[in-house]
Amino acid sequence: MKPKILAFAGSTRTDSFNKKLIRIAVSGASDAGADVTTIDLRDFQMPLYDGDLEQNEGLPQNVQKLKELMLSHQGFLISAPEYNSSITGVLKNTIDWTSRQSENETPLACYKGKVAGIMSASPGGLGGLRGLVHVRAILENMGVLVIPEQIAVSAAHEAFDVDNLLKDKKQEEKVKKIGANLTKILAKLSN
Repeated sequence: MKPKILAFAGSTRTDSFNKKLIRIAVSGASDAGADVTTIDLRDFQMPLYDGDLEQNEGLPQNVQKLKELMLSHQGFLISAPEYNSSITGVLKNTIDWTSRQSENETPLACYKGKVAGIMSASPGGLGGLRGLVHVRAILENMGVLVIPEQIAVSAAHEAFDVDNLLKDKKQEEKVKKIGANLTKILAKLSN
């Protein structure tokens, strides 16, 4: 059985560097034999998390749809932009909503026991590295095994060519390897 991976960027911007980066990691996972579903968080717009809203109206429809997708996949590939040395608001809000427990569901069902590969691209000199520290901590605290390999692509505004591939082919291979390694780990865990 092929490992199922859900891939997305923590950005909704149309020309996001992290959307470009996630596509490269997806190719590595697909080449390694994974069944990858790539989504755009723009297609799952949701209000800011509000406990009163959840109590009065339940989970928004887009949260329910995203949770169903997350539950049907064993792993995640996440390319996480860095905003002000941390995680983006859209990614944090997505995690906050999808971590909410639905009826007849165990706590953190979308996250516990999952495996993730993370990466980042940023125009800055550290490539989003500081934000990845926070993404890793959040996911691990919710029961996700985050693989040790990660990459932070600096000077992202100059890093991609006209085909949205990385100009530095060694760097591109590292991104693909994250997808491939995630696939291999998920395959081993399913045996």
